[in-house]
This record gives sequence, C-alpha cells and structure tokens, in this order.
Amino acid sequence: MPPVTPDAPGEGTPRGTAAGKARRWGSLARQALAGERESRGAPGCRATMCELYSKQDTLALRRKHIGPSCKVFFAADPIKIVRAQGQYMFDERGEQYLDCINNVAHVGHCHPEVVTAALKQMELLNTNSRFLHDNIVEYARRLSATLPETLSVCYFTNSGSEANDLALRLARQFRGHQDVITLDHAYHGHLSSLIEISPYKFRKGKDVKKEFVHVAPTPDTYRGKYREDHADPAGAYADEVKKIIEEAHNSGRKIAAFIAESMQSCGGQIIPPAGYFQKVAEYVHRAGGVFIADEVQVGFGRVGKHFWSFQMHGEDFVPDIVTMGKPMGNGHPMACVVTTKEIAEAFSSSGMEYFNTYGGNPVSSAIGLAVLNVIESEDLQGNATRVGDYLTELLNKQKAKHTLIGDIRGIGLFIGIDLVKDQQKRTPATDEAEHVIYKMKEKQVLLSADGPHRNVLKIKPPMCFTEEDAKFMVDQLDEILTVVEEAIGAKSESMTSENTPCRTKVKDPV
Repeated sequence: MPPVTPDAPGEGTPRGTAAGKARRWGSLARQALAGERESRGAPGCRATMCELYSKQDTLALRRKHIGPSCKVFFAADPIKIVRAQGQYMFDERGEQYLDCINNVAHVGHCHPEVVTAALKQMELLNTNSRFLHDNIVEYARRLSATLPETLSVCYFTNSGSEANDLALRLARQFRGHQDVITLDHAYHGHLSSLIEISPYKFRKGKDVKKEFVHVAPTPDTYRGKYREDHADPAGAYADEVKKIIEEAHNSGRKIAAFIAESMQSCGGQIIPPAGYFQKVAEYVHRAGGVFIADEVQVGFGRVGKHFWSFQMHGEDFVPDIVTMGKPMGNGHPMACVVTTKEIAEAFSSSGMEYFNTYGGNPVSSAIGLAVLNVIESEDLQGNATRVGDYLTELLNKQKAKHTLIGDIRGIGLFIGIDLVKDQQKRTPATDEAEHVIYKMKEKQVLLSADGPHRNVLKIKPPMCFTEEDAKFMVDQLDEILTVVEEAIGAKSESMTSENTPCRTKVKDPV
C-alpha cells in the first residue's frame, strides 16, 4: 500500500485525478494540524496526530460510559483511529490502513473542499431551517437535477434512519394504507418504526413481526429461492411480492409501501435481477401502494454508470420516494427524502406540519453542495466505473484460483465476495470470513463481513479508491486465502488419515 506523503501525487499519476488529489490531501491536513498544535501547545501530540488518552484508557472509558450494545469494528482487537484522509485511515501509532468499507466518507476522508465549505458557512451562519436561506433551495435544486423529473420535492433530515421513517409516514398518508412489504434480511435504520420492517434486526431479538409487516424473499440469484439457472428469476421473485399483496388483501389489509435498498447491503451485497423492480412496482401501484427506494448506502454515484443505483434498472423504472443519507455529507450528519408533488401534497393535507430543526441547515446544505461539486469535478462516477471494473476483474481471477470464493457480485465500488466451504453446496464460510477480515486488518486493509450468514466480504470504499489500492487489497486477500486453504487442506488430510482403517497386519502379542 503506497504511503501517503506530502505533495506526492504518485509516479505517473496526473494531478487532476482522484488518485493524485487524494495523495495531496495529506500535505494540507498535516500543515493545518501542525499549525493548530503549535497554537494550543496540546499535550500528548505526536508527529501527525493528537490523543487525549492511551488506547487502553480509551477502551476503559468506552466500556464505562458508552452503551454496551454500541459495537466497534474488530471488537476482539479494535483499532483506534485518530486521523484520516482520502481512502486512508491512521491509528494512534501512525500506522496507515486502506479503508475499503467506509461508504460514509464518500468523496474521501477530510476532503479539503468539503472541510472548507463547512468552515466558511459556520463562520457566517448556522441556524434553524425555518429561516429563509439560499443554501437549502440551491441544494434541493441541484439534488433534484440528478433524479427523474417527477422526483422534485425534498424533505431534509439528519440521518438515513430519519429519512426512512419519514418515507413511511409519507407512504401511509398518501392513501391511508398501513402495511409495508420489506425484503428478508433488510436493514433500514435504528428507529423503532424501522426495526419493525428490518428483518436483519428484528429476527435477532425477541421482537415478533408485526401484522402490518410482510417479508418478501431477497432477490438473491446466488443463494436465494430462485437462482441464476432459473428461466426468469426477476419474474419469480416479483410474483412472491404479488402473492403477499393478494394474501394481505384477502385478510382485509391494504399495502402502503414496498421498501427496498436499490442494492441490498446488509443482506449480503445483493444485486436484484434485471426487471424485478419494474414488476414489483407494477404490483404495488396496482394495490394502491408506493415504491420506496432506499439509497442511504448505495447512492451518489457509487455504481459508477448512474448517479442512483435504482437507475440501473432502466428509465422505465422510477420510484415514488427515494431516501438518501450517509454519503450526502461525507461524514456530516445529513439526509433527505425526495418524492413527487402528488405525495407531498397528500402529506401536507394531513394538517400536520413537518419540522426538522437541523435538517437542511445552512452548514449542512453547504457541505452537501461541496460533495456534489467534488463528485463532478473529480469524475468520481467515472472512477467508480474504472476502478470497480478493474477490481471485479482481479477478484474473478481469485475466484478461479480459490475454492473459498463462491461468488463475486457487484457493480462500481459496491462489491461482495461470498465465501463458501463448498462451492457446489454453497455452504457459507462464516468462521473463515471472520478470520479473513482480522488477517486483512493485520495487513492494514479494513474490510467487514455481512449478510445473513456473515460470510460476505463487503467492499464499499471511498469513491477516490484507485486501481493501485485495488491491486494491493486483492494481493493481500490472495495471500490470506492461500494460507487458509492450505490449513483446511492439511486438516482435511489429517482427519482422513486418522479415520482410515489400518491395513497393516499386526502380530498378536505373545
């Protein structure tokens, strides 16, 4: 992994590219940090970062003051991150890690243009969003321009969870229906209203599925009910939704909404088969419901060829409501719901005013505008396409080499590696996946595992990820999988040897 050094765009790297800009951020960040350290004389500061506590003290304070259900990455050996830039993160010792999982720092950690936009607006004004201000309307205009024409009304919130909760309110108010169809293994947020429609969460606890919630099979053509050898998996999965609607109607219930991530993330990096969303939308609309596309994790150009992931399904598919979050503010808490005028007017007719103190405030809107500017000026969609294609090509070569890799799926910089114990049976390799992410951490590459069986390695890096980063990541993965497979093979041979009947005749003892 190339070290981030001041003013080092990299040999042969044009300074205008995402890769070149990512390397230059280090110089700016260090200069700013050095000036801040000198002005305040902060104790405990090292060459490039500052700590209040030792790692052990930080862990102890976290155990004492932070809720035990608030988990950290790599819980058995957590990393203390004190600084980041671009696609790199740094611990308290200055060790550099390649960030392959942070879809929050969308255009790169601490991007100077985003930081500058926030600082300038903070110095000028930040206030309640009920005051008239240009930033919120300019951002709404720019955001709407990236969407189909019918999606033109914005409601700003502070998180993806708030956005999805509001989307449910909009859907239920639209025609007065209540029921929601969700996908198995889906996750839509941490609010109570969203835990209720997130099988990823409610099946882990003691919660019982509410009667207004209907769970459709995940449209997974690798491990699901209808697989890649099915004649029409999109139609078959959509018909499952149709059946749910019919059964709900027979029970006197009415469908308010179907909600799905445009690409299912926590469910295991699932890409729905072409045509699935169109058919589902047809059935849902016929039932008087609306289609909610959750783009909280997968929007803002991550798929490369399109700005929104739902656009992969063609121009003939347009959701009624789109929710967005994480990438929007590049780490700043910012989210949004965009819908049609018809749905917005129905929501307004309820007589209940929608009010969000901080949603769309001047600083958030300035940050959001900066993120949009960076995506465009640094051609991060193009980068996602180029690097994503290259990374997928490298990973498919690894699939041909390693028996542990059952499937490589994804598009742009949203890729999943499905690890299996048996390629024919597609048995999830859960323990092996956990082992791999810890070993990758030792090699200074940050990955996570998810999916129903926690066996899918998730790759969702900042959009400034480079081909050099992709090659480094895959080389480390190759080394680790080679060692794991050799160990599995040795263990298998040992067990076979132990269980083989001895054919050598042994003389009876005298």
